[in-house]
Amino acid sequence: MRIPAHSVCTAIRDDIVAGVYERGSRLTEELLARRYGVSRVPVREALRTLEAEGFVVTRRHAGACVAEPTEQEAADLLEMRMLLEPLGASRAAQRRTEAHLKVLRGLVRLGQERARRGSSEDLRSLGGWFHETLAQASGSHALTSTLTQLRHKIAWMYAVEAPANPVESWAEHGAIVDAVARGDGDRARSLTALHTERSSTAHRLRFGGGERQDRVRTSQHVVNMSGPRH
Repeated sequence: MRIPAHSVCTAIRDDIVAGVYERGSRLTEELLARRYGVSRVPVREALRTLEAEGFVVTRRHAGACVAEPTEQEAADLLEMRMLLEPLGASRAAQRRTEAHLKVLRGLVRLGQERARRGSSEDLRSLGGWFHETLAQASGSHALTSTLTQLRHKIAWMYAVEAPANPVESWAEHGAIVDAVARGDGDRARSLTALHTERSSTAHRLRFGGGERQDRVRTSQHVVNMSGPRH
């Protein structure tokens, strides 16, 4: 595989999220450079970035390794998402552009159509794009970047079950967009908080206790943990 040097970080992160590299496994610069067809310099830079993001840790006598998050750390990510996504929606109601609204409405139309057809794989991708666009509409680079990192790490730590009622789920997306379009930040926040809390119950930890299926509790809600690109 040969990829552009600037894309090495994304490629390694995607492979960690996909489980190509197991938790705790070593990430040697030489092997990574060979896998992605680049020199060791961009690999070294990528590992530093991924360590800052929490995907990689540096261990004495072992070097860079895939991180091994605890169940509490995983639960914390869900709670952070439940706090930040409603904030992003509220900001989006005040700062969104017409371009953002056009994309959001288009995604809702596609999502509702696919939900009626039962296209679960399409819905997962569309949901990730919806929440990414909503975050971008907040007009805050820091908030958008944080939510993107949260979605990557949540996708790494949790498997997500399809919504029991995808039509209802996409109706919630539509209501959020309507509130954003009207500039109603309070309603956009409350609708997104409810939607995020409901969607969190469909998440199951990928680690801890073997085939663990019980729910992870945060300090406020019972949850079980995007996405992306979600």
